[in-house]
Amino acid sequence: MVSAPLAARLAQDGSHLDGDEILGRFVEWVSERSLTLYPAQEEAILELLAGKHVVLGTPTGSGKSLVAFALHFKAMAEGKTSFYTCPTKALVNEKFFGLCEAFGADKVGMLTGDASINRDAPIICCTAEVLSNYVLRELTPRVDYVVMDEFHYYGDRERGVAWQIPLLVLEHTAFLLMSATLGDTTEIETRLKERTGRDVASVKSAQRPVPLDFEYRETPLHETIEDLLGKSKHPVYVV
Repeated sequence: MVSAPLAARLAQDGSHLDGDEILGRFVEWVSERSLTLYPAQEEAILELLAGKHVVLGTPTGSGKSLVAFALHFKAMAEGKTSFYTCPTKALVNEKFFGLCEAFGADKVGMLTGDASINRDAPIICCTAEVLSNYVLRELTPRVDYVVMDEFHYYGDRERGVAWQIPLLVLEHTAFLLMSATLGDTTEIETRLKERTGRDVASVKSAQRPVPLDFEYRETPLHETIEDLLGKSKHPVYVV
């Protein structure tokens, strides 16, 4: 059975759900997809529902995107707008389709440097640079929640400014900052709390629920993938 989109779990009369109801309906959706929340996911989601910023540093394959879905669901339940930012257009496209599957295509939009899709949707997917330009351009930007994926780019000499500007400009926005390769974020957390007046929760774990395997091969790509699928070694990430 395919579970209904998350948007279908919102109150049809337009009334807002409280934190317990949001959590219950989200966990129900997760269970219908035969998934179980890991401890770090549970902790991060509870902190977000408590109204805090969250810095989430867990390994690749630990389900950070599912935590982001929970924040988008919270925003939608409150009638607010949320953004999901990624470093590249390719990743934006991937996240866009994933969000469409989870929430319904009519609830998700995408902004790029030269085009837009459903720009008035409650969930917007874009690169960090697009969000940065948007919040600088608009007098009152419509941004209540922001997921910043691959947040380690904050320290990049050339592109880091795009991750920094939203944290400086959006004083009333709640942030979920995610990366598998975060160092010490204490100073960022301190300044974010000082600027916004909102508590910051740091959720970090070294546990890798999904092990990663690698090996060198000389066989053609299609033969390699076929062999891996035949041995049930999937999902496979091809770069």
